[in-house]
Amino acid sequence: MKLLKMILSHLKKLDYVLIAAVLFLSAFGLLMVYSAGYPLGYMKYHDGSYFFMKQLQWLLIGLAFFSAAAIFPYKAYSKLIRFLVKLSFLMLILVLLPGIGMEKNNSQRWIQFGSLMIQPSEAVKLVMVIYFAYVYAKKQKYIADFGKGVMPPLLILAAVFFLILKQPDLGTAVSILLSCGAVLLCAGLRMRHLLLLGTMAGAGIAYFAITAPYRLKRLTSFSDPFQNENGDGYQLINSYLAIDSGGLWGNGLGNSVQKLGFLPEAHTDFIMAVITEELGGIGLAVIIWAYLLIMFRGVRIAVQIDDPFGKLLAVGLTFQIMIQALFNLGAVFGLLPITGIPLPFVSYGGSSLLFMLTTAGILVNLSSHVKRGVKKDVAFLL
Repeated sequence: MKLLKMILSHLKKLDYVLIAAVLFLSAFGLLMVYSAGYPLGYMKYHDGSYFFMKQLQWLLIGLAFFSAAAIFPYKAYSKLIRFLVKLSFLMLILVLLPGIGMEKNNSQRWIQFGSLMIQPSEAVKLVMVIYFAYVYAKKQKYIADFGKGVMPPLLILAAVFFLILKQPDLGTAVSILLSCGAVLLCAGLRMRHLLLLGTMAGAGIAYFAITAPYRLKRLTSFSDPFQNENGDGYQLINSYLAIDSGGLWGNGLGNSVQKLGFLPEAHTDFIMAVITEELGGIGLAVIIWAYLLIMFRGVRIAVQIDDPFGKLLAVGLTFQIMIQALFNLGAVFGLLPITGIPLPFVSYGGSSLLFMLTTAGILVNLSSHVKRGVKKDVAFLL
């Protein structure tokens, strides 16, 4: 009885605006996966609802994880984090081994469990944010000491970066760097240390991009896709056509032309192009509004929670969602390189949906620990 009262009290304190935004994006994504994936599902599997049913299966599993994460005491992660980091390394190594890791589109990023395929790097995104929040919350007293307060966790991050790069998956590796960097910045990193690490990270990313010709093509093709209309620029050009066709009001739900075999990855990485073609600028505006709502609620949680671990965790989780959304939307509109990062909660992809919902669930959990009625400036984070 006492446990039930505690759970009910916890549920009353949750941020239901944040919950509504996450559930809206997930439900809307399921609808658009059905629309965008119907032609490919019919042509490839003789079942137009193939991708919809797969996504629905993952959504139900993800909602269970979301609910559990919203209730599970977030401070308990501090006791589990060492195990989770070790498990992350094990999974990142296993996925690279022949016979264990599954290869798709020249990338070896998945491990199959029965009928389900898991992408370990999606879980590692979340684990690394928890790890950084935990470690740097403990290092607050000597965060100004680069050798003792800053450097040790960065070695773990570098190892994770290299293992994910071997898959290869530069986009995911960079997104992990940025979300962990946000945690480190808000932990009180000195500006000169920030500049040093930023320069090193930028140089490292540039080196790995330049030394692999296929990565360099992908990173540069977005600047002028018409130079190679039938090659590296093909996907982005068809994304432009979809967006232009949609205009302000769109052509109507289900009426996309580009999804009929013209736009590769229409239901995954480029689902936003189909959404804009069918629902127009209004549909795009609604999606962006939902992400901004998540960002503002996440920052509000980070500002109003007193526990250093909870504060840094809220920052990392919020930035993780927003960085992924920014990378995807930037690629679809030709503003950023195409990295293959899915749109959070919306794109087809089981692992992404599962761990994004888990991420959001932990953020919702943190919302029950804010001090009500406390107003602080966002600059307090920096």
